[in-house]
Amino acid sequence: MPGSYKCARCKQKVEIDINVRCPFCGHRILFKERGAAIKDLKAR
Repeated sequence: MPGSYKCARCKQKVEIDINVRCPFCGHRILFKERGAAIKDLKAR
C-alpha cells in the first residue's frame, strides 16, 4: 500500500511502503495527502 503521506509532527512528506513511521522524526501518526480536485455538489 505505497502512498504519499504527511507526518503529523514534523510536517515532512513521507513515502511509506511497509514501515509506517516517519524516517525524519520517528513519529507514527501520518496523514494521507488529499488531491487538489474541488468537488462540485448540487444542493437540494
